[in-house]
Amino acid sequence: MSAVVEEVVQPCPRCGADIRGDGRFSPWCVRCEWNVDPEGPEEQPGRLERVRRALARRYGEQLLAEVSAGGELRARRDASSVLAGVIALAVHGLTLALAAAGTWCVVRYWGGPALVLGIVLLTLAFALRPRPLGLPEDVPLLRRADAPGLFALVDEVARAAGTRGVDVIAVDGRVNASVMAYGLRGRRLLTLGMPLWEILSPQERIALLGHELGHYANGDARHGLVVGTAYRSLYTWRYVMAPLPDPTLVQAVANALLGVLSWLVRGVMMLLDRLTMRASQRAEYLADRTAARAGSTEAAVRMLDRLLLSDSVVTALNREVNAAARGGAHSGGRDDTRANGLWEHLVADLDSVPELERERLRRAGALRGHSVDDTHPPTHLRQQCLLVGEPVPATVTCDQETTGAIAAELAEARRKVARRILRDGMAG
Repeated sequence: MSAVVEEVVQPCPRCGADIRGDGRFSPWCVRCEWNVDPEGPEEQPGRLERVRRALARRYGEQLLAEVSAGGELRARRDASSVLAGVIALAVHGLTLALAAAGTWCVVRYWGGPALVLGIVLLTLAFALRPRPLGLPEDVPLLRRADAPGLFALVDEVARAAGTRGVDVIAVDGRVNASVMAYGLRGRRLLTLGMPLWEILSPQERIALLGHELGHYANGDARHGLVVGTAYRSLYTWRYVMAPLPDPTLVQAVANALLGVLSWLVRGVMMLLDRLTMRASQRAEYLADRTAARAGSTEAAVRMLDRLLLSDSVVTALNREVNAAARGGAHSGGRDDTRANGLWEHLVADLDSVPELERERLRRAGALRGHSVDDTHPPTHLRQQCLLVGEPVPATVTCDQETTGAIAAELAEARRKVARRILRDGMAG
């Protein structure tokens, strides 16, 4: 079903120019940018996230300026990354010290009151231990035998990136994609968010794969084994030190002491952010270069453009969720029909977004500093960095037959993800 387009014409309240637009979207003025961002800047949930966003923007702008001035963008390990590694080792050293103290209390005072303290210390050390991530348990997982065509495409993109492919592909309901190492042997997991995958063209999907696999090729201290596990330990510390609700007098004193310790932990996390953020921004820009090399500069820029539609994707999918709820489509074949048609409805919805609204989103994104998360450079800076210098052609392409084969391999996974979205909705 095609969207009903209602053209609206009105004078701009600021400069008086005619505003022509689609009635489904907020009116705005191209000339003076009145109402270009009607929702205003997005709020950050906490101080740590605000600091990260500010650092990401500052270092992103600095690196873009260096590249624009003819500087070379390449991966390198600087003094800040080394110092971050030392701090991360100190965090793990504290965990080891807790384990040693707990063991000493248990062995030395077995049967005495200090035994309880020893057990508490050992329990805390166990919770804080550095450990590799495992595979997600609540999303469809694909291995080579399940999707040979998709894995072959990933392998081809990996060769263009100068690295190897992945061992497992997960499919979830986020408007995003990511890579990580899992298990003691450091196997590779690629997670594809089906809403993002579905709204991309075949060449944009190659650019997306190039970006994610580029992280393996270029490295990123924040996600390395030593620093990455230290971050997880520090997050555990923050959880342990969360204040008790409705405290008694004694608990209020304990909350005050825990607050001081929590402030110290947050300070260490901010220090790690400051030491690793510049290298992290460089890694993102390098991953975008890999995306362009694999799928072409044009496809990489378009792929980033699609990320600006993430809020629209969430809105469109939740609209489908509400329609399903009103229709009572939660049984048997009717539910399958909704699930099978969810992605087609999403693509049709986003394809109907006019270019004027896309331009508004680009300008609003630049004003807000839109980014995938609080550690990525703002999306508009990533696009500008890609457009510095001569555009590069694709080294990997995907014909219609391959695209169809991959779609067939993903059919069951995309149906499962659609069912979950229709059941649980999308997080904003």
